[in-house]
Amino acid sequence: MNIFSDYRDKVLAALTALSVDGALPEGLDFRNVTVEPPRDPAHGDLATNAAMVLAKSAKMKPRDIAEKLAAKLTEGEEVISAEVAGPGFLNLRLDPGAWRGVALAALAAGSDWGRSNQGEGRRVNVEFVSANPTGPLHVGHTRGAVFGDALAGLLAFAGWEVTREYYINDGGAQVDVLARSAYLRYREARGESIEIPEGLYPGDYLVSVGQALSESFGDSLIEAPEDEWLPKVREVAVARMLDLIREDLALLNVRMDVFFSEKSLYGTGLIESAIKALTDKGLIYTGVLEPPKGKTPDDWEPREQTLFKATDFGDDVDRPIKKSDGAWTYFAPDIAYHYDKVERGFDLLIDVLGADHGGYVKRLKAVVAALSGEKVALDVKLCQLVKLFKNGEPFKMSKRSGSFVTLRDVLDEVGPDVTRFVMLTRKNDAPLDFDFAKALEQSKDNPVFYVQYAHARIASVVRNAAEAHGESEVTDSALAKVDLSGLTHPSEIGLARRLGEWPRLVEAAASASEPHRVAFYLYDLASDLHAHWTRGKEEDSLRFLQGDRTGDLARVALIRSVAITLAAGLGILGVTPLEEMR
Repeated sequence: MNIFSDYRDKVLAALTALSVDGALPEGLDFRNVTVEPPRDPAHGDLATNAAMVLAKSAKMKPRDIAEKLAAKLTEGEEVISAEVAGPGFLNLRLDPGAWRGVALAALAAGSDWGRSNQGEGRRVNVEFVSANPTGPLHVGHTRGAVFGDALAGLLAFAGWEVTREYYINDGGAQVDVLARSAYLRYREARGESIEIPEGLYPGDYLVSVGQALSESFGDSLIEAPEDEWLPKVREVAVARMLDLIREDLALLNVRMDVFFSEKSLYGTGLIESAIKALTDKGLIYTGVLEPPKGKTPDDWEPREQTLFKATDFGDDVDRPIKKSDGAWTYFAPDIAYHYDKVERGFDLLIDVLGADHGGYVKRLKAVVAALSGEKVALDVKLCQLVKLFKNGEPFKMSKRSGSFVTLRDVLDEVGPDVTRFVMLTRKNDAPLDFDFAKALEQSKDNPVFYVQYAHARIASVVRNAAEAHGESEVTDSALAKVDLSGLTHPSEIGLARRLGEWPRLVEAAASASEPHRVAFYLYDLASDLHAHWTRGKEEDSLRFLQGDRTGDLARVALIRSVAITLAAGLGILGVTPLEEMR
C-alpha cells in the first residue's frame, strides 16, 4: 500500500470523470500529475499539482480546475476536505481511518512492507569497494563499502535484481610493489634483518604473508632471481590480501556476489574484443590530441595515439587507449571490464568510486554508452572523505597498516552497526565527520542508538502485551485484524501518517540512488515514537497497556507497525534491529 500512489490513482480517476462529464476537455495528458505531502503539514495530508500542470492544455484557469477537482474528490468519505491554495495547488485532508489503514497494511505485509516493484525485475550491477589488493581496507574504503551495500539493499527492496561486485585491481604495477614488499617479509621470516625502503608497503599485515611464503618455499627463493620469485610471491600475496579483504567485508556484514579480476582481462583477448567492438562502430581512430588546458607540461609533445571518440558521448576530450610504445593505457582494461558487464545483460550499471576518481566519470559514461548503443546507463557515485574525531578533536588511532586507519580499527572501536549507520547519515558526495564519542553515546544525538532504542522499546511493550493477553494475540497476523478506530489522538494519527511516507520514500530513495534518505526517515520515525512514548507518561489515555484488551491491542498494533517499518529500513542499511538494549 502506497497511499500517495493510491490517491494519485483517485485523482486521475476524478479527472477522467470530469472529462467524461464535460467539465474538462478530453485527451488531457496526466503524466505530470503528482500527489505528495504538502510542504507544511498544517495544510493537510496530501497535495496535488493537477490543476497547475493541466491548466495550459485545458485552456482553463488553474483555480477553476482545482475547484472542480475538489468537489469531485470530496464526494467520497475518505477525503474530508479539499482546499485550493495559492495559484491552484489542491490540499487534501483525509479521514483518520485512511491513516489507520496504513498501520494495518504494514502489519499485513510484515517484512515486505514498503517493498516496491519499481525496478520491475531489471538487472543492476553495483560495483563498489574495488580496493587494490595490496593491504587491508581503510576508513575511506569503509564508507564506499557501506554506501554500496546499502544502495544494493535499497535497490533490491525496490524491485531490482541486484549483483554486488568487487573489481580486483590485480593487473597493475601496484601488485608487483606488494610482491616485493612481501618478499622482504619472507626474508625476515627466514631470519634476516630487513629494512623496508620508501616506495614499498611497510605494514605489519605482511608479516603473516612472509611467514606463509617461508613455510611454502623454505630457503628456495632467497637466491632466486627476481623474475623467478616475483610471480610466485605475487600470487601468494594477492591471494592472502583478498582473504583479508573478504574477512574485513564480512566483519562489516558486506558480502559480494562476484569478484572480478582485472588480471583476467590480459592475454585472454577480452581487451581486444572490447576495442574491436568500438572499432566496428567507427569510434576508434589514430590522431593527435590538443595540449592540456592550462600550463602545458614541459615533457608534453604532440604525437599520434590510438584514441576513443569519447567526445561523441559527452566527454570533454577523446581518450587514448594505447601508449606510444603500443601498451594499453589504464583506460583500456576499464573499457574491457565495462564491456563485459554490458555483455552480461545488465540494464543498469552503478560504479561506486572514491572522490579522487571524479576525473574518470565522463570517460566511463561515454564508453558504456558507446558499447551498449546507449541502451545501458552507467551511474557513477563518488564517496567523499571521512574525517575521524573523538569529542570534537581529530582522533589518531593505531595504524596497524603502517600508513592508514583500517576498517578493523573502526569496527574495533564502535562495531559494524554504528559504523554503517553513521556512514549513512550524510549523502555520499558530502564530506563526513565521524566522531567516535558521539557514535557511542546513548542519546538523541546518536542516530543509530536512537533508532535501535525505538525498536527495542516497542519489542518490550509487545512482550508485556503477550504476557497480559497471550502470545497469539500479538502476532502480526492477529494484530492486522484489530479494530483501530479507537486510535484518535493526534499523536497516534501522526505516527500512522509517518508510516504512510515509507513506501513513497523507498521509491524516491531508490530512484535517486540515495540510501541516506532511509537513515533520515528512520530517525524521524524513531523521534515520533519516542515523543509518543513520552506523551504516554503525561496522558494516561496514551499509555500502551491499560488493561483494556481491545484498546491495548489497538495501541500495540500501531507501534508494532512502527517496529516493522524500522526493521525494514534498518535491514536495507544492513543494521540490526535490536529487541532489547544492553
